[in-house]
Amino acid sequence: MSVRNELLRQIKEKAVVHGKVVLSSGREADWYVDLRRVALDGQAAPLVGQVMLDLTEDLEYDAVGGLTLGADPVATAMLHAAAARGRRLDAFVVRKAGKAHGLQRRIEGPDVQGRRVLAVEDASTTGGSVLTAVEALNEAGAEVVAVAVIVDRGAAAAVEQAGLVYRTAYTMDDLGLAEG
Repeated sequence: MSVRNELLRQIKEKAVVHGKVVLSSGREADWYVDLRRVALDGQAAPLVGQVMLDLTEDLEYDAVGGLTLGADPVATAMLHAAAARGRRLDAFVVRKAGKAHGLQRRIEGPDVQGRRVLAVEDASTTGGSVLTAVEALNEAGAEVVAVAVIVDRGAAAAVEQAGLVYRTAYTMDDLGLAEG
C-alpha cells in the first residue's frame, strides 16, 4: 500500500468522529475530522510528514509552520520526514496573538524574515486560521510560497482568492464524507 493510501486509511480509522460538533468556523457538522489523532500518533505522524512533503515537492521552501495548534504537529512531522530524506527543513509556530513577555514574538522558532516558507494546517474549512498565519508571516518578512493542508473542508476558494497556491492531500470525497 502506498504511503498516501496508508495515511488515508489511518485518517478514516482514527480521525473521523461522528456526532454533532461546532467547527472553529462556527458551522455545525454531523462529523468531525480530528487530525490531531493522526498527526500526533506515533504510527501515523511519519506518514503525515511524508505525504505533505510529497504534496509540495515541486515548491521551494526551507521552513514550514502555521497557526498553533493545528499546524504544529504537521510542521513537526514534515521536519522529521525531511531529515529522514537528507533535507534540512525548519519549523515555526505562529501564535494567535503576540506574547506579552519574554521576547514578545508572534512567530516562534528560527527567524522567518527573508525566507521562503510553506504555511500548513491539519484541516481547513474557511481558510481563516491559515490566512491568519499567512498575515503574520507576511508581517514578519517571510515569503509564503503556498498553503498546504492534510484535509480540505472547503477553504480552497478563500485561500486562492488571497492569491496563494493551495495544496490539499485529501478532500472530503477521499474520506467518503459529504458536506452539508
